[in-house]
Amino acid sequence: MRIDDIRLLFRYNDWANDKILDAAEALTPEQLRAPNKFGWGNLLGLLFHLMEAHYAWRHMLTKGEFTAFLDESDYPDVDAIRAFMRDERGLLGAYLERLDDDDLDSDLTYNTEHGPRTRTLWHCLWHLANHGTQHRSECAAILTGLGHSPGDLDFTVFLNQR
Repeated sequence: MRIDDIRLLFRYNDWANDKILDAAEALTPEQLRAPNKFGWGNLLGLLFHLMEAHYAWRHMLTKGEFTAFLDESDYPDVDAIRAFMRDERGLLGAYLERLDDDDLDSDLTYNTEHGPRTRTLWHCLWHLANHGTQHRSECAAILTGLGHSPGDLDFTVFLNQR
């Protein structure tokens, strides 16, 4: 794995997140909070989880430990989530700019509720991006069901639009 590949992966991640948030902005507060079959309570809760996971992993990558959970009530709407994600994008981007190819093969040890884990750095970064893909697909299904599809989120579409 090369650092340029990881940076491209996160540019795609940001693009796809923006498409989801753009579609979510068209919903009413009731639609954002309507129960769904995917978990996290509702679409707003799912967006919050996507944001919080990004924050927690970025914190762990840059500070060596996971951080305390965020308070979901501090992010009551799509605008608040978008603003936080925009800030996180910059912080993760700055971190990625400091890395080189050799860094990606380094080991990273961190604590979980199941005990310590050691992973290769690029595996952690891949996990973070892939986690976003999973939950964006759930968001896209909810949005499409509400008549507000985010459109095609394929990587190749991102590449064509670059």
